[in-house]
Amino acid sequence: MTQIKKTPLDLLDDIYSLAYWMTGNENVSHDLVNKTYLYANTRTQETELLKTFRKCYVDQFGQHTDFCISGKPCKNHLQLVDSLRQWAADVKLSVLLSEISGLKHRQISDIVGKPLETVRLWLYWGRKLLANDGLLQATA
Repeated sequence: MTQIKKTPLDLLDDIYSLAYWMTGNENVSHDLVNKTYLYANTRTQETELLKTFRKCYVDQFGQHTDFCISGKPCKNHLQLVDSLRQWAADVKLSVLLSEISGLKHRQISDIVGKPLETVRLWLYWGRKLLANDGLLQATA
């Protein structure tokens, strides 16, 4: 079976849909797509473009959340918050890449840089959360 390779222009609608579902805001989605395409050219592969989108999303929405109660530095806490933020973004992105872009599990694994079984677990739980709890709804 021959696989049709998509160009960055072919992926524009998919990237915008991903951005909108990830952020829930039309203007922010537009900005995120623009930032993503700043790093693309006509020969950029689909996987690389989606990796770039992921990086732009995390860079743009890397929020500083302070869980420290005392005045002591809380570097470890901030690292935990960053890890949780990254995890939530990757779970949401994995589900959207599967559902909107129709990517296979292995392709998603390459994009998020995690093992295939991890991606499968994320897809299972991420779909449940999106469908039932709404915890992964569009929140930037």
